[in-house]
Amino acid sequence: MDNISKNAYAKINLGLDVLKRRPDGYHEVKMVMQTVDIYDTLTFNVSDQPGIVLNMDNNELSTGSDNLICKAAGKLLEESGIKQGVEVFLEKRIPVAAGMAGGSADAAATLLGLNELFELGYSLEELQKIGVKLGADIPYCLMGGTALSEGIGEVLTKLPSPPQCTLLIAKPDINVSTKYVYENLHADSLAYHPDIDGMIAAIKEGDLSGITDRLGNVLETVTVREYPVINEIKTLMKDEGAKGALMSGSGPTVFGIFTDAKAAKNAAKEIAIEELAKQVFVTGFI
Repeated sequence: MDNISKNAYAKINLGLDVLKRRPDGYHEVKMVMQTVDIYDTLTFNVSDQPGIVLNMDNNELSTGSDNLICKAAGKLLEESGIKQGVEVFLEKRIPVAAGMAGGSADAAATLLGLNELFELGYSLEELQKIGVKLGADIPYCLMGGTALSEGIGEVLTKLPSPPQCTLLIAKPDINVSTKYVYENLHADSLAYHPDIDGMIAAIKEGDLSGITDRLGNVLETVTVREYPVINEIKTLMKDEGAKGALMSGSGPTVFGIFTDAKAAKNAAKEIAIEELAKQVFVTGFI
C-alpha cells in the first residue's frame, strides 16, 4: 500500500469538570466527550526520502516539526523502526484553536493511518499509549464516539451514544489558548461543578432532556470572562429553540442541541446576521 486517507473527527464536551491541579502541572478532569460530524481529511503517501513532509490547505497552522501531525508521525516511525518517509496532505475543516481537539484529532488520524499504511499491527491500546505522550485528548480521539474521560484525559470509559438530535456549532472569530485557560482556572475554589454522573445516567437512559439539563463546563469561568461573545451566542441559541447550549473545551466554540433541525438552521442564520461567529455548522453526533 502506497497511500491512504483518514478522516479526523472533532469533539465537543457535553460536560467538563476539573477536579484539581496536580503537582506535575496537569489537571485532573472528569469529562463527557462526544464526536461530531465535522472532520479534517488526511492523506498519507509513502516517500523514498526519510522524514515527514506536511502540506495543507490552511495557512493558519505550521507545517513544521511542531505540528502534532509531524510529532505523531515521527513518534510512530521511530517506535516501529520504519526508515521510509511520509508525505501528508491535510484538508482542514475543523476550526483552529476552537476547543474541538482539531490538532489531537489530526494526530490520532495520523497514528491510525500510518499503522494501516505500513501494516504495523499496533492495537488501539498501544496507539493510545503512544498518543498520550503527545497530548491528553489523543487517546480519546483514537477511540471516538461517546466516552467518560478521567485522569488527565487518558482514562476512558465507553458510553452509549446519546439520542440523535441536530447540533448547531459556532466558532467566534477569536482564538483561545488552552494553556492560558487552564493556568487561569482556580480549580480548588470552583463554586460550581457539573453533574457528570447524572449526565452519564441520562445518556444510558437515552434521555436527551436529562443530558441538556446537565450541560456544564467549568472552563467557562475563565473564557467567558475574557470573551463575552460566547454568552451572546449561547443566549441566541436558547432563544431560537436550543434545549441547551455550552462552550466546548477551553473555547471559544459554542454548541447548541436542537430537536428541531429547522430551528437550528434559523439560529445559524441569526448568528450570521449578528456576525457573532466566523464559522457555523449545522451537524450532528457521530
